[in-house]
Amino acid sequence: MLEVIFLSVLAIVWIIFAVVQDVKSREIANWLSFSLIIFALGFRFFYSLFSGGGFSFFYQGLIGLGIFFVIGNLFYYGRIFAGGDAKLMIALGAVLPFYGNFLSNVKFFGLFLILFFLAGSVYGLITSVILGIKNSEKFKKEFINQFKSKRKFVYFIMVLSIVFLVLGFIESILIYFGILIFIFPYLYLSAKSVDEVCMVKKINPKKLTEGDWLYEDVKIGDKVIKKGWDGLEGKEIKLLQKKKYILVRYGIPFSPAFLIGFLILILFYFLKIDLWNSFW
Repeated sequence: MLEVIFLSVLAIVWIIFAVVQDVKSREIANWLSFSLIIFALGFRFFYSLFSGGGFSFFYQGLIGLGIFFVIGNLFYYGRIFAGGDAKLMIALGAVLPFYGNFLSNVKFFGLFLILFFLAGSVYGLITSVILGIKNSEKFKKEFINQFKSKRKFVYFIMVLSIVFLVLGFIESILIYFGILIFIFPYLYLSAKSVDEVCMVKKINPKKLTEGDWLYEDVKIGDKVIKKGWDGLEGKEIKLLQKKKYILVRYGIPFSPAFLIGFLILILFYFLKIDLWNSFW
């Protein structure tokens, strides 16, 4: 149990550092994630070496790191995560195997992902609502524009939700799917409106950092610097400094979702509550 407590405290401290850095500078430094991997695996190795219980504890950490390496890259290339978030997710793979057998750890990984996305959804929704309220006039105008441009999509989803609601008279669970489908386009349009109104900033190019996202392609002489998911590179930033200002798109810092999800996970772990059966 002491080894699990050590890994939990280690991860919480590192995630808090990541949250502070993410909120302040909108990036998570590579050294944070890489050092978490080194400390977690280093502890697992020496604990296995001196505990006399074999190297299963260390091997489970390696397996967890491998599984989360795949998950982190899937989220990154699927454009769900930025690079810093993906690396932090990978690093947690070295921490999360708390059990001595593979199947129990896989269930534990699944629970963490469920809690992480639930926490992220609530956190993202609350943050978006706050930003929308602060910029209410611009938000209303942008929401109307977004609705007009995606009217056919919204109407299609509404018809689909009605179909599910009608089928709900046959199978009651379909009613919930119908309600979720009906709400989805409005949540999407709201998030998109907040993104356009609140997350696009006009800044001095001298304030750009590597990884920042351009809002639109920028032409400098005969060269075009294109917006992309990977963000700006150093050489592109030097070229952009010839401009007076640049439009940059910022995302909502997502690292707090890691902290919330992880805290809930270890709380239920130490309280010995079977979350897996609770969910299913």
